Amino acid sequence: MNEEMKLFFDEVLVLLEEKKYIQLRELFIEAKAADLAELIEEVAEEHPNNTTIIFRLLPKDLAADVFSYLSPTQKRNIVDTLHENQLRNIVEELNFDDKIDFLEEMPANVVKRILKRVTDDERKLINQFLNYPEFSAGSLMTIEYVSLKKEMTVAEALQHIRMNGIDKETIYTCYVLNETRKLEGIISLRKLILADDHLKVAEIMDVDVISTTTLDDQEEVADLFKKYDLMSLPVVDREDRLVGIITIDDIVDVIEQENTEDFEKMAALLPSEEEYMNTGIFLLARRRIVWLLVLMISATFTENIIGRFEDVLSAVVILAAAIPMLMDTAGNAGNQTSTLIIRGIALGEIELDDYLKVLWKEFRISVLVGIMLASVNFVRMLLVSNASLAIAITVSLTLALTVIMAKLFGGMLPIIAKRMKLDPAIMAGPLITTIVDAMALVVYFNIAGMILGLY
Repeated sequence: MNEEMKLFFDEVLVLLEEKKYIQLRELFIEAKAADLAELIEEVAEEHPNNTTIIFRLLPKDLAADVFSYLSPTQKRNIVDTLHENQLRNIVEELNFDDKIDFLEEMPANVVKRILKRVTDDERKLINQFLNYPEFSAGSLMTIEYVSLKKEMTVAEALQHIRMNGIDKETIYTCYVLNETRKLEGIISLRKLILADDHLKVAEIMDVDVISTTTLDDQEEVADLFKKYDLMSLPVVDREDRLVGIITIDDIVDVIEQENTEDFEKMAALLPSEEEYMNTGIFLLARRRIVWLLVLMISATFTENIIGRFEDVLSAVVILAAAIPMLMDTAGNAGNQTSTLIIRGIALGEIELDDYLKVLWKEFRISVLVGIMLASVNFVRMLLVSNASLAIAITVSLTLALTVIMAKLFGGMLPIIAKRMKLDPAIMAGPLITTIVDAMALVVYFNIAGMILGLY
């Protein structure tokens, strides 16, 4: 919370304490919906009883805007305090896509309460949208767009926008449809305003339309927005009939959601949409324990490797002191590469067919890095650790080879995961570290056996 919001927060608390509700309502009318939503979230943590008072002081149209910014948990809390008419008013004022998102977040009893209050046509439309697969383009789109006919003149099109655009989510891009609602082109409000009134829409519309289908994955949709710098994207069915549009505000939420999911997977966590402070400790523990168990059990390989070479460690005890450094360096080297490759795959910079280029590039990088690290370590062991020449050579040579292997594996595993239709993000962090640790130990003990003559 910035300084301005802190002052706003304190002022609201004072007015609530003094029960000056008229001044509060005037203060809220001048505020932005996103700021009021943040206020409600903050008040809910420290003064939960006041959230209902704040929400009921909001004008109807502002209340709907604020409601759309609230977290799912806070939405449920507010819904539980609303009467049927108040709930209906909020739902009626929500944009259609926000309405669908809200219904998807609510328990079944709340959904039933809402569906009872809508018309048959709207209920049918809502059920259709709720049936689209989660994370698909259909689940993101809205039906609140402006459609035009190509036979219209520019003057007629502008008049149509004035009459029908008031309740649409966006009017900056209009969609030109024929009698069967097939998408024939798009035209921007800017182009309409600057064009001569007598021109036909067909003469100035853009027929090279970028679109998506209802079943396309939301990540693919986000890629289209990023690639073509779109503000909105039409969604069509198999017959190219327009069924809705996706706007940039929804895609920003998708990108945030996908990035959060990738970070959680890279940290060996099961993805969650719940906010940290609103999630119970048992649920958080359950989402963490799965990968921790997998990694703990996989560490058995490392344990077995050390046990297998116990004779080598017993003969030269100083070898054990270098194990943490070798394992940590190898894991860090693999994580560096895997993170860059995962990012490249996510941004479309690296394709699956680029695996040989990635392999060759990472090999050259790893040789350079490995030689530099091994050289510094060789000098360190001789001067600081007072190790023998043979031990210094053994550890330094192992370090160079494990860095090379770690970077090669770090580059290839995300690509392999992507080819197997898995999320490349799982091939990062703890998982790749566990794999590289086992490899480093095998290389280490074999090199030690050969150089020190222990076999």
